[in-house]
Formats: sequence, C-alpha cells, structure tokens
Amino acid sequence: MTSCGPKNSGKKKVVPMSEVKLVKVKAEDDGMRLNRWFLKYYPQLPLSRLQKLLRTKQIKVDGKRSETSLKLAAGQEIRIPPLSDVPINKEQSTVLPRDAVFVKSLVIYKDDNIIVLNKISGLAVQGGTNTLRHIDGMLEALRFDKAEVPKLVHRIDKETSGILVLARDRKNAELLTKAFRGRDLQKTYLALVRGCPKTEVGEIKAPLLKVGEKSIVSSEGKKAVTEYRVLDRVGNKFALIEAKPLTGRTHQIRAHLEYIGTPIVGDDKYFDGKREKFTLLKDKLYLHAYKIDLSGIYNKLKITAELPAYFAEALDVLGLQYKE
Repeated sequence: MTSCGPKNSGKKKVVPMSEVKLVKVKAEDDGMRLNRWFLKYYPQLPLSRLQKLLRTKQIKVDGKRSETSLKLAAGQEIRIPPLSDVPINKEQSTVLPRDAVFVKSLVIYKDDNIIVLNKISGLAVQGGTNTLRHIDGMLEALRFDKAEVPKLVHRIDKETSGILVLARDRKNAELLTKAFRGRDLQKTYLALVRGCPKTEVGEIKAPLLKVGEKSIVSSEGKKAVTEYRVLDRVGNKFALIEAKPLTGRTHQIRAHLEYIGTPIVGDDKYFDGKREKFTLLKDKLYLHAYKIDLSGIYNKLKITAELPAYFAEALDVLGLQYKE
C-alpha cells in the first residue's frame, strides 16, 4: 500500500541564512564563558537546549563547533539560529520609575569604569528578611549607556550613609573586588561619638568575633585594626572623629569606637546595649563613608561624599567643625 502524500526525503530542514544572526562579542564580554554569555543575552534559553544547539552545530563561534565552557574573546562572531520563541534580554529597566529617579539622584561620580553613589542612611545595599527596597534591586536603572547592569563590589551598613562604589562591567568588578578584599583602597569615615578618646590620634587593635548580628572584641576573633583622629570636640561630651579601617570586619568602626568608650551617636547596637537619644539631634546613626582613594587603580581618582543634612545640622548644633 502506497501513500498519496508527499514523500519524506529524510533531509533536514535548511534554515535560510537570512534568519541566522551573526553577533560579535563586545569588549565588555571578553573572557566570559559562552554559557554565561547566553545567560546574559538570552536568559530564558534552557541550558539543555543551548547544549543541543551547540552539539548539532547550530550555534558556532567563529564558524567552529564550541562547548558551553568556551571563553569568548572580544571580536569573535557567534552564530545564532532563529530563537523567536526565546525572549532576548532587552535593555529595558524593570525598576519602578520613582525608584529609578531616586537611585540616579544618589550618583555623585560616573565614568566608563565605575559609578559612585552617596547612599542615604536607612537604605540597604542588598535585600534580606523584610527588606524589599535596596540598591541591588535598582541597579538596572544605572545602566546609562552600558549594556551591562552595574555590579556591587562592596557593601556598607544599612544605617551608614556615604560612598558606595559600583563597577560598570565585569572586568572592573573583578578589579575592584580584588582591591577591596586586599584592603588596597583607603576608605575614610566620619563619626560623631559620645565622649572623646584619650588621645587625639590613635590606632585601635582589637580582634573582632561576629556573634549574631554584632561583632564583639574577643581573643577568638579575627585581626581588626582601625586608625582614628579627633577632628574636633565639645569638651568630653562629644567628638567628631575621622576613622580609617585597615581591615574589613563586620561593623568594625562601630565596635571599635564602642570598645574605647566612645560609641557612635545613634547606634542602637553598640551603645552599651542601650540607645541614647538626644533631643537636639535626629534619631539616626552618625557614621558616614566620607572619602575613598581609588588612585591605586584609577589614576589620581579620589572621591568625597557630602555629609547628609541631619549630620551637618548636628555638627552645627554642637559647634563642631571639620576640614580636609
């Protein structure tokens, strides 16, 4: 019995070249693994399907069969077959318009490599339990002219205000992350404290052990060193201190200043377990990431972040001053 329908020749369907895309690897994606490249630009393409497309040579790099682990080089050409059913990662922000305007208002410096924010007190850097609004969730609004979303390379406490550096691409993220971990970048903080240190200039060497949400001075802790300098004082009641952490422990400056008997005003974690409120001052943490020296990575680049209004007002009320 023969069929009246068309015969199946057994040949595979040929995809017209007009439906095939040849995409060049951008400089910012140099060194990226092929599977991560597809995750970036085709986030909803299943890995199993990507592997099949590579195995059947429908996806090629510079005309050659490739593996998902292949490290791409800028300028290489990726052959992409029709993927009409897979959404492309469009550069449209999913950040709420009001949040986009807000996070852009925090930008104090921007170039091709980094973006620097002056973070406000009370805004978390990353999400967590009961934390729905945070910098990490607004990063898409800071793409500007770049294809990549900026990347976090360090953090500061939710209640601490001041400098937060973002990398604008993967290469700068790796560079900055290494520098922050190696303590190659000098950060300077301003702190309004209750009381005054016994010496105008000093170094606090006290190992810190993380216990729950706090860090405590303990012989079982990790090495922690903080340099400080008294900029101005009101007798023995208040002092404005410049602090430079030489190590990167959790809440290091807060724990160290409490340890020498001068806790930061408004600190509910490190004020002898009690939060002392002052009627003339706002109920805030008076710790500000004031300055960062990036000249070791980016030539002669040093950035300062203006004090928040409540901090500046407190200094005026107390008659305290600071100079560069």
